[in-house]
Amino acid sequence: MAGESPRRRYESLHRTAQAQQTGAQIARAARELFVTRGWAATTVREVARAAGVSTPTVYAVYGNKSGLTRALADAADLSGDLPRMIEGLETAAGPAGQLAAMVAYDRRLFERSGDVIVALREAGRSEPALAQVYRDGRRRADEVRAEVFAGWPPGTLRSGVTSAAAVDIYAALCTIDVFTELTGERGWTPDAVQRWWSGILSRDLLAAPGDSAGPDRE
Repeated sequence: MAGESPRRRYESLHRTAQAQQTGAQIARAARELFVTRGWAATTVREVARAAGVSTPTVYAVYGNKSGLTRALADAADLSGDLPRMIEGLETAAGPAGQLAAMVAYDRRLFERSGDVIVALREAGRSEPALAQVYRDGRRRADEVRAEVFAGWPPGTLRSGVTSAAAVDIYAALCTIDVFTELTGERGWTPDAVQRWWSGILSRDLLAAPGDSAGPDRE
């Protein structure tokens, strides 16, 4: 496998994390009300009260109630500790370490905000705005993975595994449903799921030592 990937800053992720911190209190309040009361019963005024800010402040950060759907996505990312993942991506010794940083984020996200993710998916069946939030969350996750994989040196991925296929494999494996099945129904600990995800992704995505065949980077 190729050597360590060069250090780089993920500027778009830094900007996202900074923006989320601006409305952190509001995002967390919106999350709590959404989970406990449902979206239809949640008002901007109640979110402001729960967040300890004025109603105009909520409007300034997220706009109207439709804009608060973005607060739900922000709350989920905050629970997963996006800055911690960014630090892991930027300081990892190589691709396996970067995979581990992304997997650790997903574990935290599902462990702390799995209820929000499932509720968004279910509510989205009747609320188009919430369905869009769920789709946007999946898309952003794919974009992060694509950016990371594209930064790896040629020969990092296994022969025949394209960057696009690597994104698909990751997305199919690391899901809230897999996490819930293993931890909720089969007795796995979150640590065990995280270790399994890291191991299987490294095995299935990364070229083995001595593998000289370069991957298709299309």
